[in-house]
Amino acid sequence: MQQLAIFASGTGSNARKIIEYFRDAAEVKVALVVSNRPQAGVLHIAHEQGIPTHIIDRVSFYETEDLRTVLHEYEVDFIALAGFLWLIPPYLVRAFPRKIVNIHPALLPKFGGAGMYGQHVHTAVRAAHEAETGITIHFVDEHYDEGDLIFQARCPVLPEDTPADIAHRVLGLEHKHFPRVLQEVMRYEL
Repeated sequence: MQQLAIFASGTGSNARKIIEYFRDAAEVKVALVVSNRPQAGVLHIAHEQGIPTHIIDRVSFYETEDLRTVLHEYEVDFIALAGFLWLIPPYLVRAFPRKIVNIHPALLPKFGGAGMYGQHVHTAVRAAHEAETGITIHFVDEHYDEGDLIFQARCPVLPEDTPADIAHRVLGLEHKHFPRVLQEVMRYEL
């Protein structure tokens, strides 16, 4: 059985979908939820589901390799970034080559990079008068949103849409596709 760690910084709606998707799976177990925010909603979801959690701080994340040790203790094979806002440090990228996957709420390479997350992305899409947007699932490298693309799904941006309308539509795509694509990648990469 493959062990999956989910990294998340926020409410955890994508993490919940991943946990539910793999709840009865024979080949994947969500072994750990990691967050950089002690009050993140994702931690409550993990506790409800009986999944261990680990909280990190910026100093230990970037200046030590303690997290790598924790991941090895939980025998983690693969990492899913589900709304995790920190850049992954080189030691983790090296420790998990092509085994860290991120979901981004836009069609990369547009609207990616540092500071492009959540509402910032949807506001930028609206301001650019894009006719469509969507999601990108990609491997993680040492730069924001530059890893190899795995999957994209698209949705329209209607003339009357607000950033909140766009966010709602994009979140629907995330929930629909992320767990399934993650499962396919794990089967292929491990």
